[in-house]
Amino acid sequence: MPVWTRTFSSGTVQGVACHARERIARWHERWKSEQSAIWAIARLGERPVGMIGWGDIDLKGGSAEILYWLLPAGRGGGVMADATVRLSRWAIDVIGLHRLRLTHSVANPASCRVATRAGFALEGTMRSALLHADGWHDEHLHARIRGDKWPGE
Repeated sequence: MPVWTRTFSSGTVQGVACHARERIARWHERWKSEQSAIWAIARLGERPVGMIGWGDIDLKGGSAEILYWLLPAGRGGGVMADATVRLSRWAIDVIGLHRLRLTHSVANPASCRVATRAGFALEGTMRSALLHADGWHDEHLHARIRGDKWPGE
């Protein structure tokens, strides 16, 4: 996970807890202002193994970005692809969004598989688009629009 998540200044337990509280408070504010929405991913009756959500929501423009990460304990069973399809269907079929985009580091083939399995077409590569702890990464841009076939259709 450290490769895919930027680090923060304090590595102490208190610093980690403070950072978590600040991040949750930001998520709450962004939820209230309809800028983003984040949910935990967990199997029924189990602890969360990841998160998924929409960022950069533009309700008037009909778009949002799908965001997610998954702990090792949740990987390999199709959990993220399933959650991505479910959240995407809700965004398009219920909320009425027209376009969803999903980006990931080209060095993260698992995220590319999630996007593809969830029916997000690869639109291209954005060069040096995201700063990670190990430096700048190129990113793949995937998207799906209203009217695209859902996986299994």
